[in-house]
Amino acid sequence: MDANAADRQGPSDAKLVAAVLRGELAAFDQLVRRYQKQATATAYRLLNNTDDAMEVVQDSFLRAFERLGSLSRRERFGPWLSRIVANLALNRRRGRALRRAASLERMAEGGQDKPEPARRDPHAATPAQLASAAELQGIIDKAIDQLPQMQAQALLLFTKAEMSQKEIAGILGCSAEAVKWHVFTARKKLKKILTDYL
Repeated sequence: MDANAADRQGPSDAKLVAAVLRGELAAFDQLVRRYQKQATATAYRLLNNTDDAMEVVQDSFLRAFERLGSLSRRERFGPWLSRIVANLALNRRRGRALRRAASLERMAEGGQDKPEPARRDPHAATPAQLASAAELQGIIDKAIDQLPQMQAQALLLFTKAEMSQKEIAGILGCSAEAVKWHVFTARKKLKKILTDYL
């Protein structure tokens, strides 16, 4: 997650990180301004929900601030932050999938989440189609959860966040070839896991 050239005017990331570690909190504000737009775009692409994306970005900056002392390569603040954003967004996706599955189970059992009858748009998906799509998404999310973390991250950043292999390599701290391999391997494993549904 490289900041735009215009955002790079001023001190380097390494200098800003050093300033924050010396107690100059205004330097962290500069890092937030430099990376907030890109962090939000990444979170939104992974979550497809503005509110969730904004919460993930806020949590990511908070986590980055709390753990800034553990960043060994200060010039790599952007990719390090991107990894935090990706991890928190993926955790949020998993949580949403679990909540959605529980909600569908309550609806099937006649629980409180039963929708109110209303006029239906004749072009809209039926409740059965929506439940089937949500169930399938839950199955896919569970299958992704079975993948090793690096493969799951590479796959979701490539397919959902639509990032380039080079961008993903910067986030994951590996080569673009490794990203290509992780995505290929993840797809192969998913196909095997989801054989019964294909």
